[in-house]
Amino acid sequence: MAPIPSTILTGFLGAGKTTLLNRILHEEHGLRIAVIENEFGQENIDNEILVRDTGEQIVEMNNGCICCTVRGDLIVALTNLAQKRAAGEIAFDRVVIETTGLANPGPVAQTFFVDEEVGANYMLDAVVTVVDARHAMMQLDQHEEAQRQVGFADKILLSKTDLVDAAAIDALKTRLHRINPRAPIATSDFGRAPISDVLDLRGFNLNDKLEIDPDFLRADEHDHDHAHDHDHEHGEHCGHDHAHGEACGHQDHHHSHHTDDIAAFVFKSERAFDPERLDQFLGSMVQVFGPQMLRYKGVLSMAGADRKVVFQGVHQIMGSDLGAKWIDGEPRASKMVFIGKNLPKDVFIAGLEQCLV
Repeated sequence: MAPIPSTILTGFLGAGKTTLLNRILHEEHGLRIAVIENEFGQENIDNEILVRDTGEQIVEMNNGCICCTVRGDLIVALTNLAQKRAAGEIAFDRVVIETTGLANPGPVAQTFFVDEEVGANYMLDAVVTVVDARHAMMQLDQHEEAQRQVGFADKILLSKTDLVDAAAIDALKTRLHRINPRAPIATSDFGRAPISDVLDLRGFNLNDKLEIDPDFLRADEHDHDHAHDHDHEHGEHCGHDHAHGEACGHQDHHHSHHTDDIAAFVFKSERAFDPERLDQFLGSMVQVFGPQMLRYKGVLSMAGADRKVVFQGVHQIMGSDLGAKWIDGEPRASKMVFIGKNLPKDVFIAGLEQCLV
């Protein structure tokens, strides 16, 4: 069989990767795509938002696509998918891998070249980076990961361009071109981007990548660990104007100096929230800690509501949407994840407790 073309979809926390993936998974485009979400840790909120009301690890969508949520080793996941495909158990023609917003995509791309079995079954087509036009300048200033994601891109998709003016977009494009002059730039507001902007780009040129990072193919212990751990975490979400998200637990085993102050914590409760109290509390937290709140999201149970509420935010932009109905017999519980820099976990947890009925 010919190698399976594979796309790495990256972008900083909240850029809108899952918004784009959600569209790919549900749109009638006639393509059979396997989407891999690599979740880190035990709290899989992304899967609840992306594919609701299912506990399956591999979910077949109505349009022929497959959504696969993976924890742990990406190499094992890719190998298992290839084996299932060869055995006729599942059908797909290409793969999209969503990386965590805190990840350097380099080690993920490296997986396709340092593991013999993955290299035999898959071909890395391109690295596509979603860039949040509203927050990108600050993210590029403060986070080396954001710069690396742009630097490794074969294609850049700008999201949330409706939230900034033309001059800001021009300034951002100038900066992105300066970081990576070889990546064409398109837009992906609300996840709307032609499939041709994401798939079959034939953009991954190994020689170009070696110019960016001469150590790219060094399979020493440090790089090998990264490739197998799949860069710590994954997921990301979307909702545009307020939402976009990604992931959870950032547990970097190598404690990079530029991410040590980024951490995540989870809030869970089986009691419902009082909507007004929750809105007031979160509004006050965003006022005080917004710049430090990289990403926050959750699936919430609201008092008197028969539907789940999907809550998402990036920095000071926050919002919510109605989700799926609660199924009879399903435990009505809330689960929220906050990712930020030096956030006072105790203050958040205590405040959220006060918003429960």
